[in-house]
Amino acid sequence: MSTDTAATTDNGQALLALDPSTGVATVTLQMTGRANKINDDFGHTLLQAIDWVQAQEAVKGLVLASGHKDFCVGADIDRLYRERDPADLMRRLRELHGLFRRIEQLPFPVVAALTGSALGGGFELALACHHRIAVDDPRIQLGLPEVSLGVIPGAGGTQRLPRLIGIQPALEHIAQGKILRAPQAKKVGFVDALAPDRSALLAAAQAWIAEHPKARQPWDDKKFRFPGPRPGSDDARNLFMAGSAMLYKKTAGAFPAAEAVMSVVQEGCAVTFDAALVIEMRAFAKLATSDQAKDMIRTLWYHRTAAEKHEGLPSAAEHGLAKVAILGAGMMGAGLGFVCAKAGLQVVLKDVKQEALDRGLAHVDQQVAAQRHLSADDKHTLRGRLTGTLEAAELEGCDLIIEAVFESLALKHAVTREAEPMLAESGIWASNTSAIPITDLAKASAHPDRFIGMHFFSPVEKMQLLEIITPEATSEQTLARSLAFCRAIKKLPIVVGDGYGFYTTRVFSAYILEGAQLVAEGHDPATIEWAARAAGMVVPPLQVFDEVTLTLAAKGFEQGRAYGKTLDIPGVALVERMVELGRHGKAAGQGFYDYAKDGRRLWKGLSELVTARPEATGVDLVGRRLLGLQALEAARCVADGVIKKHRDAEVGAIFGIGFAPNTGGPLSYIDRRGVSAFVEEMDGFAKAYGARYEAPPLLRDMARKGERFFEAV
Repeated sequence: MSTDTAATTDNGQALLALDPSTGVATVTLQMTGRANKINDDFGHTLLQAIDWVQAQEAVKGLVLASGHKDFCVGADIDRLYRERDPADLMRRLRELHGLFRRIEQLPFPVVAALTGSALGGGFELALACHHRIAVDDPRIQLGLPEVSLGVIPGAGGTQRLPRLIGIQPALEHIAQGKILRAPQAKKVGFVDALAPDRSALLAAAQAWIAEHPKARQPWDDKKFRFPGPRPGSDDARNLFMAGSAMLYKKTAGAFPAAEAVMSVVQEGCAVTFDAALVIEMRAFAKLATSDQAKDMIRTLWYHRTAAEKHEGLPSAAEHGLAKVAILGAGMMGAGLGFVCAKAGLQVVLKDVKQEALDRGLAHVDQQVAAQRHLSADDKHTLRGRLTGTLEAAELEGCDLIIEAVFESLALKHAVTREAEPMLAESGIWASNTSAIPITDLAKASAHPDRFIGMHFFSPVEKMQLLEIITPEATSEQTLARSLAFCRAIKKLPIVVGDGYGFYTTRVFSAYILEGAQLVAEGHDPATIEWAARAAGMVVPPLQVFDEVTLTLAAKGFEQGRAYGKTLDIPGVALVERMVELGRHGKAAGQGFYDYAKDGRRLWKGLSELVTARPEATGVDLVGRRLLGLQALEAARCVADGVIKKHRDAEVGAIFGIGFAPNTGGPLSYIDRRGVSAFVEEMDGFAKAYGARYEAPPLLRDMARKGERFFEAV
């Protein structure tokens, strides 16, 4: 290519080229850093690139491509996180929208060459092109996930996508922040075509440009009609009414961004396209500068990313694990076996009963069969990595043994003494206990320096979090290798100190026990459940109590008392009484709820079992009690040294036990309320409801000094 048809932008962040033989220009974005992201440099770069393209003679089309792995990762999150001025944000949004509108109104076709992922603003840039072609690779992700950070698409996504694929499917994807792999994106209509590789993609882009010299966006055509129900029609009105009701049922009003999506799409579909963009801009500016967005971005982006990268934690070049054993073939053990085999490890799944082992292996078979992206040969290879056994001798030479047997100190000691000698030299022993201190479990070990806690969450195939527990005797090398293993099985780690219940179990127990306590005090169970969801909790306390089973909780009470835990509140007595009545939880078909084929209903007998009546109740009060007690427990874990990094309190609570994501986590919740105000409220609750609400000295000291857990933004 001759030099007069090639250039770069003045900041060197895009390659500009024109092929004289085809008249097709290519703008290859390669912004400073590892990815293209939308910031001031992005706007300047793209604007200058478009100016250059239009200044060339005989341009017949434009291909937007990327010199990085991904097409564009979206907004500069650092800039967005600091933004507090809605007026300034609106000014920059107008500039960005103007740039995107200029692209889609160019007098020649524009194709987005998606050789990598395009998320958020990156996908919105692709939507502003006349045609989208992606490499047929399941690793490529496309979508508008902004609601997961407390905002909505702000570069036209809420208006272009409904006009492209229809109102209903667009709402489903935007309001839920769905991310699609490239093959599925083609089926839904996110992209127009797939290509086997980059070379074929660029050839396809040139061919499409040649075939569509007068391409224009559908919404810029006077004859445009929405796919599916037209705005203003009875079907469209019914769609928005039903959608709003379903959304409120799902979010309970705790996530304004999801509600804004519904509103912005509905309002935008009723006006001209340019007016619709203004509606989106205003909603985005309001949400992006809100407290909730800051708290969610801090945890769900910054803290999560830091945890994924193991920032501040010891590292090992490799985990050094080839053969792994899982002791206990229940749902957790079988799931762990599958996850390890999927990571390429050889796995031995052991149990003491053939029936249990058969069920565990059947579960593994189901999981393997569900891997639709794998070929039959790949599935066969995956399944071949896992074997089942009843014999301890089969554990010989394992580099890692994960014990996942019942929560009994005596049983776990016996299992350790039997199987630990089978470990390879320098092998690691991990316990999947949810509460028993690792220090106590390690008393049966000959190598406490290679003994660690790995608390997984069910279902382990889906739950991201791994809580790693490190007693004083655990070596740094053992932790480093365990973290390398965590990365291999694609889990999100938090590293916490030892103690009964560690971190997540302590906070989770506070939540479900307070749910039972509120019932025992006479609060309406339906109010309790709704209050939790209105506060942002993913699953309400009585429902999740049934799912973990009341029987397990009752056994936990006995264990807790042995560790000196005070469990003399009426809520504990209520649970123990329900177990006596045979109401063991969801698996038994009856707990706080009655379960039938047509769904679950709160057990009417609770009103007969509980005669107390509270002096005050209501959704707001109950919600503040449920969140407040969990936040207190998180603060106690900080004070006790169980939480070593504040980020782990947030990541662990949200990704492990479903703490309200809209708050950013329990410590963020305290910060947002104000430490002094929070302590004052807890003092009032302690006086009214019991000593479990007493704030630890740590919080009182922070209140006196005006301190926070996280820097204010």
